[in-house]
Amino acid sequence: MSDENDKYPEIPEEPEEDNNEEINIPESSEPSHEAEPELKITALQGMYRTWFLDYASYVILERAVPHLNDGLKPVQRRILHAMRRMEDGRYNKVANIIGFTMQFHPHGDASIGDALVQLGQKNLLIDMQGNWGNIFTGDRSAAARYIEARLTKFAQEVVFNPKTTEWKPSYDGRNQEPVTLPVKFPLLLAQGVEGIAVGLASKILPHNIAELIDASIAHLKGQPFELYPDFPTGGMMDASRYNDGLRGGAVRVRAKISKLDNRTLVISDIPFGRNTSTLIESILKANEKGKIKIKKIDDNTAEKVEIQVHLPANTSPDKTIDALYAFTDCELSISPNSCVIRDEKPAFLGVSEILRHDTSHTVHLLTRELEIRKGELEESWHMSSLEKIFIENKIYQRIEDCETYEAIIKTIDHGLEPFKPQLKRKVTRDDILKLMEIRIKRISKFDSKKADEYIASVEEELEQVEYHLNNIITYAIDYYKGLKRKYSSNYPRMTEIRSFENIEASKVVVKNEKLYFNREDGFAGTALKKDEFICNCSDIDDIIIFYKDGRYLITKVQDKAFVGKDIIHIAVFKRNDTRTVYNVVYRDGKQGNTYVKRFAVTGVTRDKGYNLTKGKEGSEVIYFSANPNGEAEVLKVTLKPRARLRNQIFEFDMAEQTIKGRSAQGNILTKYPIHKIVLKKKGESTLGGRKIWFEPEILRLNVDGRGKYLGEFHSGDQILVMTKDGYLYQTNYDLANHYEDNILYIEKYDPEVVWSAVYYDADQDFFYLKRFQVEPVSKPQRYIGDNPKSHLVRLTHVDYPRLEIKFGGEDKDREKIIVEVAEFINIKGYKAKGKRLTTYQVHKIMELEPIIKDDPKPEEPEDDDEDSDEGEEDNSQMSIF
Repeated sequence: MSDENDKYPEIPEEPEEDNNEEINIPESSEPSHEAEPELKITALQGMYRTWFLDYASYVILERAVPHLNDGLKPVQRRILHAMRRMEDGRYNKVANIIGFTMQFHPHGDASIGDALVQLGQKNLLIDMQGNWGNIFTGDRSAAARYIEARLTKFAQEVVFNPKTTEWKPSYDGRNQEPVTLPVKFPLLLAQGVEGIAVGLASKILPHNIAELIDASIAHLKGQPFELYPDFPTGGMMDASRYNDGLRGGAVRVRAKISKLDNRTLVISDIPFGRNTSTLIESILKANEKGKIKIKKIDDNTAEKVEIQVHLPANTSPDKTIDALYAFTDCELSISPNSCVIRDEKPAFLGVSEILRHDTSHTVHLLTRELEIRKGELEESWHMSSLEKIFIENKIYQRIEDCETYEAIIKTIDHGLEPFKPQLKRKVTRDDILKLMEIRIKRISKFDSKKADEYIASVEEELEQVEYHLNNIITYAIDYYKGLKRKYSSNYPRMTEIRSFENIEASKVVVKNEKLYFNREDGFAGTALKKDEFICNCSDIDDIIIFYKDGRYLITKVQDKAFVGKDIIHIAVFKRNDTRTVYNVVYRDGKQGNTYVKRFAVTGVTRDKGYNLTKGKEGSEVIYFSANPNGEAEVLKVTLKPRARLRNQIFEFDMAEQTIKGRSAQGNILTKYPIHKIVLKKKGESTLGGRKIWFEPEILRLNVDGRGKYLGEFHSGDQILVMTKDGYLYQTNYDLANHYEDNILYIEKYDPEVVWSAVYYDADQDFFYLKRFQVEPVSKPQRYIGDNPKSHLVRLTHVDYPRLEIKFGGEDKDREKIIVEVAEFINIKGYKAKGKRLTTYQVHKIMELEPIIKDDPKPEEPEDDDEDSDEGEEDNSQMSIF
């Protein structure tokens, strides 16, 4: 006998066709008395493939990804189903809810408890009692035996209906659980969800309930709609790249930071996905790395977030706010990935498509509920009519002589025969059996009038149901409006939608390093402490280096780097800086002409060499100056002695030279060799003032022509801000300034401008009028009194304003009056109380077009498309009424 017959056949390492190929063992050549069962072998590689796909599919479908119809993961659905089974109006211990849910969920109590707490913290479906943790601080909830829960009224109204629920056996077959809950609301978008499966993830951001309802109504009406996230932690959000919640989109979220004073910042809202502990930790790390400078942090968070960031002396609070956004978790980018289970498979759908599906599904469920109700009403009408016929016509008396059960049924059926045409369906055996169950007591007390009234009410309701079925879209719209009326006030929008400016980290980072230069060896860096100090810098800055031969380059700040010798200028480089102007005199080649040029370097490729000369060999920079505000000096030029040379010494004013691009060759200064050039006189800026605009969408200043033109600013000029709540203050024109969103006026400060304000004085209960000029102030000042109940009605800086007063209340019949403001009151200080307008009850105060026109105001530069006066009339007529 061969040994080969006693061995299994060799299993190939990589089967080409089927990894689950079954391999049979050949029969032994020896005779066998018993028939042995045939053995099968599955290749190990095939097992891994099959088992992995089974596991991945299970995790995707049964654990991590929500279903499109009800927006719930399986564990969430089972928790809600268990709570509905336990519902009696009172709170239940969370430990009991977890235990009850384990009848339906096979993965243990820990997963149920965590999911229940997360579901409760969304504050939509579960009414919580006890310590359920804090989403702001990240504190965990108390143990399950100490906290309680029950379903909210919202959950009971929109989530459950056993009559429209599809059921399936639980994991052990002992109970029934819902396939999906009949949710009549876009619950998935309201709560949001995050889940990580095998090779797949889902991240759907939460949205505002009222906005979801409005969008559903708009969809039913065939109107367009847009949806943007709304986070329970509040804050601010830039959703310009939301991409409908699909992959590839991103939402930038920011903490809300305000200035308590010049040395204290207050964080009142935090970004979604962070808590106060992680946020403070990120701020401390940025401080340790030298990105920002802070003195200390106080966390006073309780029901609301309050983190106070204290700054050291001589630290700009505006730049610190920008630095917090740039280097800490005060600003985050969230990438949504809208993935749901549809038709037993994962699908990537945008939030708009999800809402359209949920709305259509709601219409389907409402239709099913109406159809079920219609069937119930028809059955009730049929049995009530049948019972009325049975009793009024005393058909029950005919069964006295019947001896058998079947004879009774036939007798009743025969007695009902004349009345069957009045009925809406056939009389069945079950109907007759129900008539036989009527007790004698009920027959004796039968009231025909009440029976007719009941049947009429059933017919009326049935007619109403049929009307709703025929107008199901209108019915669905009314359903959504009812939800909004009852619940939307409890869920206001928490996150402010705004456009964010891009913060350049290099402009706001703290100068945490010092730049040094070794001229002998040609090294520059922050570690050369014993060499020549150049300037303060940060570890993310770039430096610009100019060489004697006209070359220049930009490179990153390093600890120590060789940059070369013969360097004439080294400094921190500011990208896109058009105000730093370089004044240069250079010789073209060894014997060429001498040129002069002025230029700015706004942006170049890092570590790439450039040349400010024509590039000829032997070119040399004779004079060089860097001017941060475009200054132009006067030079004294001395030429080398030469026969027949008349003017050996002359002066040249750099202001006569036009600022051009860095690649321009410049103008010829002289054709003769130069002995030396010295500074004769320092110059002033040739750039003029700085044109400033204010962009109301992001509440920031800019020099790019976006928003409202404020004017051309020189050193010492200020910006005046007048707020809607009656405050005024001034700021400089630093582009890093932050402004609140309650601005009524913002413009270049002019102390000669006269302001006219109408305000309600809560102390006197009268309306007052005042005219004033704004004095220079360092802190916000209230110009309508200190009582917080006093409020501004109108504010204008028209030279000769006119007001129309309409009376109300008991004085509504009085004729309206017109007030010439300039004649009514003189100009006083902003702290003056002003003059009472009237003692009568006022209904409305309107501003009229002035008879005497104002002097024309300076317009915006012609090279800008915006009109500086646009929108000013609307601002002047702002009313609090």
